[in-house]
Amino acid sequence: MPLLDKPIEELREYMGSGICPGDIDEYWEDALKEMKAVDPAVKLTLSDFQWPGVKCYDMYYTGVKGARIYAKLLKPEKKSANKNPAVIRFHGYYGNSGAWHEYLGFALAGYTVAAMDTRGQGGKSEDTGGFKGTTIKGNIVRGLDDDKHNLMFRHIYLDCAQLAGIIMNMDDVDENRVGCYGNSQGGALTIACAALEPRIKRAAPLHPFLCDYKRVWDMDLDVDAYEELRYFFRAFDPEHKREEEIFLKLGYIDLVNIAKRIKGRVLCGIGLLDNLCPPSTVFAAYNNMICEKEIKVYPDFKHEGMGFFYDDTFLFMKGL
Repeated sequence: MPLLDKPIEELREYMGSGICPGDIDEYWEDALKEMKAVDPAVKLTLSDFQWPGVKCYDMYYTGVKGARIYAKLLKPEKKSANKNPAVIRFHGYYGNSGAWHEYLGFALAGYTVAAMDTRGQGGKSEDTGGFKGTTIKGNIVRGLDDDKHNLMFRHIYLDCAQLAGIIMNMDDVDENRVGCYGNSQGGALTIACAALEPRIKRAAPLHPFLCDYKRVWDMDLDVDAYEELRYFFRAFDPEHKREEEIFLKLGYIDLVNIAKRIKGRVLCGIGLLDNLCPPSTVFAAYNNMICEKEIKVYPDFKHEGMGFFYDDTFLFMKGL
């Protein structure tokens, strides 16, 4: 079996680097209180893109720190006797919600679909800024020199949970039949959404990002997706005098530390040759989940598209 990381037997037992702030639960409860106090002021307008049997909308809502967040929203045109299930899709790092046609399969199957543009990246969502310290080279390091409550990914995780709540509160959506999915950063946000919105029933993350930052560093893989970690130390802490402080603060947005909050069912996927989101980091988050779960392991695959996992995801969401 090809080997980039730990042997598979060790991966199945690995729980992470163990760097977790003592107030992690209080931190996220306070964050959720802030999110719930925000009036989302949801606005829907018909999109220029339309398809027979589906209504497509441009949706905006207000997230924490006053940012207007954009999401594509698709609804089945045919009215059902029962409320619809729904799925939420999250995109990869620096990207956006993609093309409308990507979501037609779910919508034509009777699902309400939402696809969020992550703030501060390549889509239409607003980044209201206001961070002390560096604001370049990536969202992981934005806020590291600021208060712990002003980490960029804190706000992004809350955007995901808030979107799930908005979808669940729609008159034609069954709040007990909502799932989420995505790959890479999208896989990370899938975990974050399911952890912070306990009503999520099914979550399907593929090679999720933003897990076990210290393990990435120790493997010397702070390049590509995680290159901003190396940039931060080179530019702002070249002697690593603050290393313990920095990794502890990153612990607030390390999904390993909140994966235990997930209540729904999880289907996870990872390639053993993934050198962007190393297998051990993914297993660390997965192994900390205490919900019903399954992980699909692909020995010969890197950080790449896996159509067969997307097929499995579609069938997995059929169980909503």
